[in-house]
Amino acid sequence: MIRIARLADSDPQFENRFAQLLSGNETLDPELTATVSAILKNVRDNGVAALLEYTNRFDHRAVGAGDLEVSETALQQALAAVPEDFRRALEFAATRIRDYHEHQKGRSWSYHDQDGSTLGQRITPLDRVGIYVPGGKAAYPSSVLMNTIPAQVAGVREIIMVVPAVNDEVNPVVLAAARVAGVDRVFTIGGAQAIAALAYGAGPVPAVDKIVGPGNRYVAAAKRLVFGLVGIDMIAGPSEVVIVADESANPDWVAMDMFAQAEHDEDARAILVTTDASLPDRVEASINRQIGQMERAAIIRTSMENNGALIRAGNMERACSIVNRLAPEHLELAVQDPDSYLAGIRHAGAIFLGHFAAEAMGDYCAGPNHVLPTGRTARFSSPLGVYDFQKRSSLIECSAASASRLARTATVLARAEGLSAHARSAELRIKES
Repeated sequence: MIRIARLADSDPQFENRFAQLLSGNETLDPELTATVSAILKNVRDNGVAALLEYTNRFDHRAVGAGDLEVSETALQQALAAVPEDFRRALEFAATRIRDYHEHQKGRSWSYHDQDGSTLGQRITPLDRVGIYVPGGKAAYPSSVLMNTIPAQVAGVREIIMVVPAVNDEVNPVVLAAARVAGVDRVFTIGGAQAIAALAYGAGPVPAVDKIVGPGNRYVAAAKRLVFGLVGIDMIAGPSEVVIVADESANPDWVAMDMFAQAEHDEDARAILVTTDASLPDRVEASINRQIGQMERAAIIRTSMENNGALIRAGNMERACSIVNRLAPEHLELAVQDPDSYLAGIRHAGAIFLGHFAAEAMGDYCAGPNHVLPTGRTARFSSPLGVYDFQKRSSLIECSAASASRLARTATVLARAEGLSAHARSAELRIKES
């Protein structure tokens, strides 16, 4: 029997117990950081030789530099080899993801102010982006689509994908997804060494401007360490869902939606927040009734017992307050009138409105990106999108008259800061009347 933590906001101990719930974020591991730093340095200093050393050792391979890239023919063969229904599902999902992200395109703009200056912002895409895709036992074709398509919509010139090939094997569904998404080049490398190759360049693997995509803790640590030399999407933590439910919620649906999050791994988190006094009992009963049907029952059990919670809130206002403090990656509003509570939600990566909008649909084919802020970072960050693959440059053009007017202010401020060259640079543009 699965026993899940119970909390109630009316309990005098609620704040203490809720604080424990919030404190589950992963902390930096100095030993892991040192290991990854050594890998990064070796690849930076020794290039493809170090990359091959780690690839052959960790992935149990015996390859040379010429064996790392997957040919276009191999990508086409992978797509042809997958079942027809899977290919159609990939193409359907890709179309919806592309349609959604087309709405996110930034556009350059400018205006003329009353002083005669032209001011504006120019939007340009990144030149080259690297996408990390987990390999080994895992296969995440959806991750290929979600990371590649917004970069393409943004206008990125070249998209490089890396995926580990343990024992020389890459799941064909991942290569098929790369073909459907339109990745430019694919290399069979993984781990911290792949992040190093993308950051510094190594043999046939070119250096990129930004690295995106999920990975294990070595990959996450490597992304953290190369940030600054290259951009990254985010440091992703364990996946999480918060479900806000009222008396209209179906306990079997709620339980299965919690399972869908908990089955990711033992660190995943699934939390129910409800205003209905009877729903926690009904959901827990459903959980225990359905757990035996789950292929990943052991993972779900560990996740829910260690990280799950059933929280009773006095009313919907308090429920929304709890959500904002959790700032979850995924939020389901499994309530009668979800739109009426949307204004009260300030922090969530993706919000699913109503009983029919299951988080699982968002993972694959609804359209919005499934790369979302975790570990309460939704308080200050957003889902991956087209804007992550575009840069903004400020535009400033002055006429002689407007430069003269601006310079009179600039020189005063510059001298107040003790920057005389700044002041003199501005003064040279002053037109004497």
